[in-house]
Amino acid sequence: MYQAITAEIVSIGDELLYGQILDTNSKWISEELDRIGVRVVRKTTVGDDQASMLQAFSSAAQKVDIVLMTGGLGPTKDDLTKNVLSHFFGSELKLFPEALEDVRSLFESRGRALSATNRNQAYLPANCQYIKNAVGTAPGMWFEEKGSIWMSMPGVPHEMKYLMEKAVIPRLKDKFTLPVIYHKLIKTVGIGESWLSDIISDWERQLPSHIRLAYLPSLGEVKLRLTGFGTEQQQITSEVEEQIEGLLPLIAPYVYGFNTDSLASAIGHLLVQKRKTVALAESCSGGYISHLITGNAGSSEYFNGAVVPYHNAFKASILGVSEATLARKGAVSEETVQEMAKKVRLKFDADYGLSSSGIAGPGGGTASKPVGLVWIACDDGRTCHTRKLQLTQDRTVNIQLTAVAALNLLRETIIQKSE
Repeated sequence: MYQAITAEIVSIGDELLYGQILDTNSKWISEELDRIGVRVVRKTTVGDDQASMLQAFSSAAQKVDIVLMTGGLGPTKDDLTKNVLSHFFGSELKLFPEALEDVRSLFESRGRALSATNRNQAYLPANCQYIKNAVGTAPGMWFEEKGSIWMSMPGVPHEMKYLMEKAVIPRLKDKFTLPVIYHKLIKTVGIGESWLSDIISDWERQLPSHIRLAYLPSLGEVKLRLTGFGTEQQQITSEVEEQIEGLLPLIAPYVYGFNTDSLASAIGHLLVQKRKTVALAESCSGGYISHLITGNAGSSEYFNGAVVPYHNAFKASILGVSEATLARKGAVSEETVQEMAKKVRLKFDADYGLSSSGIAGPGGGTASKPVGLVWIACDDGRTCHTRKLQLTQDRTVNIQLTAVAALNLLRETIIQKSE
């Protein structure tokens, strides 16, 4: 049976709390720890405040095996981490000659003299193990205190990454017998989280305790993440894959891919496999669907082109949509998107024509056609499949949801025609 090794990441700095800097460090650290089998159970952000830092350290000491800290190691008075750690561990600051020589050498290599302020970088808590930072002046500090491993690193991303790769990861591997963590993402579209949960509830209940399921919803999609914990990579991978084999028949119509697949890339694979092409006529989505498709390398093999006839006059003059249809039914109607899809398919000599027209907002809605009303269509030369969407009041969200729904309609049309 595996034993979980847990970690907390503590990010230090007022600039993180003010929103002036995005904390990319904790995301990167989490990914690296996951690779070696360390489970991050909490991330904490604190400002440059001694009381807040002490409270965060005290809480971490009670919960995890490893505490990784970033930030607050500069030479100026607002950088408090060394002093607070010294106080927390009941230690004192002392001069580390090796650290002094390293920081002196770094400054000399850059043609600069070592100032008194930067000399202070070599004063560290007496109970730490000095870890050389070859790419910066702020040293790393390794502690084995209060039943946990503690590592303090600079907040500068490239310095933190250097210390993680050169020192932290190797030491953690030596210190702990690390379990294996294996993740697999199953990506679904066209079904909500609660409906998905209802379908797979019986399957979910039978999962063994060392395999966990998480629902990760996003705009128009739901990712299912299966995470297995164990001691043998091959065994836990096999067990997770076996569970997925039992899951897929339950939700097959909604699954478009796994792990790094995107909906657009999955559709690209389908089109290549079937040797088919697509063309788009986008109104309310403004070219966003085309952007998603062409974001994938090799899309020229299956993407013939697109038109964005935003104004009604160009739906008629460029695409050839009937002016009578536009006058009688309006631009946001089933009939209009049907004509758009068919006309763009013919215009670009494609196998599939995909279209969108709607009221993205925030203005432009009426009682009969409110903001968020969108029609989409996919014409395959034999049948034109349409779908009516009633979305939100947010313009950006509506464009993104329209793109997901339209791509899914294309996916379903390709699959149905193949069958």
